[in-house]
Amino acid sequence: MTMLSVNPTTEDVLQSFDEFSDQQVDAALQGAHDAQRSWRTASFGERAARLQAVARALREQKSRLAILATTEMGKPIVEAEAEIEKCAWNCDFYAEHAAHFLADEHVQTNASESYVAFEPLGVVLAIMPWNFPFWQVLRFAAPALMAGNGAVLKHASNVPGCAVAIEEVFRTAGLPDGLFCTVLVPGAKVDKLIADPRIQAVTLTGSSEVGERVASAAGKQLKKQVLELGGSDPFIVLADADLDAAAATAVRARNQNNGQSCIAAKRFIVEEPVADQFTQKFAAAVKALRVGDPLQRDTNVGPLARGDLRDALAEQVEQSVARGARTLVGGHAVNGKGFFYAPTVLDGVQDDMPAFREETFGPVAAVVRARDADHAVRLANDTEYGLGAALWTRDVQGAKELARRIEAGSVFINGMVASDPRLPFGGIKRSGYGRELGTYGIKEFVNIQTVWVGPAR
Repeated sequence: MTMLSVNPTTEDVLQSFDEFSDQQVDAALQGAHDAQRSWRTASFGERAARLQAVARALREQKSRLAILATTEMGKPIVEAEAEIEKCAWNCDFYAEHAAHFLADEHVQTNASESYVAFEPLGVVLAIMPWNFPFWQVLRFAAPALMAGNGAVLKHASNVPGCAVAIEEVFRTAGLPDGLFCTVLVPGAKVDKLIADPRIQAVTLTGSSEVGERVASAAGKQLKKQVLELGGSDPFIVLADADLDAAAATAVRARNQNNGQSCIAAKRFIVEEPVADQFTQKFAAAVKALRVGDPLQRDTNVGPLARGDLRDALAEQVEQSVARGARTLVGGHAVNGKGFFYAPTVLDGVQDDMPAFREETFGPVAAVVRARDADHAVRLANDTEYGLGAALWTRDVQGAKELARRIEAGSVFINGMVASDPRLPFGGIKRSGYGRELGTYGIKEFVNIQTVWVGPAR
């Protein structure tokens, strides 16, 4: 079988890749296992030097890699370049801080000495999505490798070019052969990978439905998992908010990456006294977005990654409108070549509509009106997801109190939800469990080992 790399802007096949044979998969797993046995004994200084080399390689190849992401999944080129730079930053961050994050923690007990050590688990299987084809991988790989683990990447089948390119970056940076490797296999073979004894843990970024299957397969093998799944993030605008700033940020928060982000703002919950004013500003700015060839630097919104994704989004909009939502901007696929969907704003969205209940993975914003702040929080929490949330108000102290009532892994006050190497990232409910990034992320794939030294005192 072959995997096809298809340009979503032109619908042309860019390249085809042969699926790995069972023998090739076995060789990759064994190579990662063998390399990790030596890598786990390398000093933090040695690991950091190699990760810093990865950061340099990413920056040196930024233009080529960004074009690859844009042509393979449709991301606007300016955003693709920023993604590569963020990957390099993440490598530098963990190269600098991993030794501190994983330093032994001494604990006073009745022993002559007792401490907690953080030792690598082994080889981690990473099942990654197409929407941030470089960042999602490096977000996991940098801390996992600095902790002494190895990594096997099973990337999304529609970005095989990016998957191969990532392995090449690690190889050219001088990491031990096989320590980070890509296997080109379909999703149907994931269970077999998880069950392999050379895999010690699994990390997934993907839909909640895929998360269920991966968690089940890993649970049967008693293997640790970190799951970063779907989201229907609320963007709450209270009556005292700076509406100009909120509306401008809302446009980016919904339409970045062509709207294809788990942490994109999706439900815009606005307090009734300012709902008309905010919505007018928001809709006007969305209408002004430039849709087109993502390789052009002035393009704001490119195509969706696949035709089936565009069709599913169109159906969600149609069903919501049929139930009473009003289309203020967009609301339709764009005619012609490419998987384009017009940036859309729906007003009057109610809690029984797909635009409220489901994750809309594309440039569609749902405006929901709230009676007051308490009602806004209840609407925000009225979802099976719990990834991120934004809260806009001039009352920062009050916002801090409201944030504790919002069921989400992250709450950004007067800002746009984003991942940052310095802060933990992840969700609750059907948005998954575990954390990436920060000091918490690097400790997900380690053996937290207690060491007790006698005789007791």
